[in-house]
Amino acid sequence: MMRDERRHLPSHNFAALLVHDLLFNRGGIQAADGPIKQAIYRHKTRLQAELAKTKIRRGAQSNQDLEQPSDPRAAKIPRYLRVNQNMWSIEEAVEYYSAREYVASSVVGLPLQNQFSHDIHVPDLFIFNSNYPLHSDEAYKTGKMIAQDKASCFPALVLNPPISKDACVIDATAAPGNKTSHLSSLMKNQGNIFAFERNQRRFQTLKDMLRKTGCINVDPILGDFLDQDPNNELFARVTHILLDPSCSGSGIVNRLDYLTSENTRDDAPRLASLSIFQRKMILHAMKFPAVTRIVYSTCSIHIEENEAVVEAVLRERPWSQEFILAHRTQVLPNWDRRGALHGALSLDQMNSLVRCSPGEDIPGTNGFFVACFVRKVIANPSHG
Repeated sequence: MMRDERRHLPSHNFAALLVHDLLFNRGGIQAADGPIKQAIYRHKTRLQAELAKTKIRRGAQSNQDLEQPSDPRAAKIPRYLRVNQNMWSIEEAVEYYSAREYVASSVVGLPLQNQFSHDIHVPDLFIFNSNYPLHSDEAYKTGKMIAQDKASCFPALVLNPPISKDACVIDATAAPGNKTSHLSSLMKNQGNIFAFERNQRRFQTLKDMLRKTGCINVDPILGDFLDQDPNNELFARVTHILLDPSCSGSGIVNRLDYLTSENTRDDAPRLASLSIFQRKMILHAMKFPAVTRIVYSTCSIHIEENEAVVEAVLRERPWSQEFILAHRTQVLPNWDRRGALHGALSLDQMNSLVRCSPGEDIPGTNGFFVACFVRKVIANPSHG
C-alpha cells in the first residue's frame, strides 16, 4: 500500500505505531510531520475502510471489541529489563534507577511500583512491577535496557559464548534481535556473531535492534540458516550456535517481547510439521565442523516441540554418536523446573532440560523450553 514511501521507513514498527494513532487515538497522529506521517494521511480513507471491514468480519461493534482477550497469567509476569552491557554497566544501571527513585529490593516475586530487584538466575536482568511505565524510560528508549522476558534470556546464558576476539558464534534465527543483542552483550562486543534472518521485514527489524543496541560484533545476514554450507570457510571457526526456530508460540502470555502472530494454532498436523522443521535445524547445526555447543529453545509448552524433538535428535545417527545433552550443572542448575518425562529420555537427560511454565514459576515468565547439546569430546560437566 505504501510502496513508493517504503524507502523512508526507519522501521515497519514505526509505521504501525502511526497507523494505530490515526485509527484509535482521539488526537490523531502526535508525531512530528514527515514523509511517513504524510503518506499515512494520504491513505487515511483506505485505512479507515479496512478497519471497518475488520470490524464487520469479527462482529465488533466498537474498536474496544477488537482487543484480544487478556490472559490472566500475564498479570503475574513482571516487567523484565535486561542491562545492555555494550552501552553501560550493571552498576551504572542501578545508579540510574536509584536516581529515578526506584528502590533496590530483594523481594521474591513481583516488586512494588517503586521497587526493582536483581534476578537470581540472569545476572544482567532487572525485575520491575508489571505496570512499569516503559514508555517513559529513556534507558529503554535509547537501547541501554532491553525489554526481554526472563525465559527468553536463558538461551544466550546457557550457550555461554566465549569472550575473545577470535570467538565465532551463529544465531540461526535472529529477529527481532533480543537474543542476538544478549549474545553480543555477554561477549562484550568481541568476536563475531553471524545472525541469520530469512524474512526481509524481520531482517530490517533485526538490523534496527542491532543499531539501537550498539552491537558492533554482529554480522546480520539476510538468508536461511538451512541454506548455509557448514563447510564454508566463513564458518570454519564457529563453535557455538543458538537455535530458536519457529514454533507454536503456545507458551507466550505476554507478547511485548516477541515477534509472533496474535493467535496460534496448536493442532496436531501443525505441531508435527513444526517438529520436523525443528529437528532439521538442530541436525543442520551439528554439521558445522568446529561446533561444540548448540542451544535449542522454543516458546512452546508442547512436548512435541520440546522433549520429543530432543529425543528424536539423540536417536539420529551419526549425530547421536557425536553429541549428548549438556549436564544439568551447565544448564541453569539452580532452576527447579526441568524437562518432562517422555519416551526414552533418562532421568539425567530430563534434568538436563529446562522448562518454564506461564504463571507458575516465581517470578513469572512466559512458557519456554531450553536444551543444550555438546560435542562428546568436550562434554565434561566442568566445561563453561
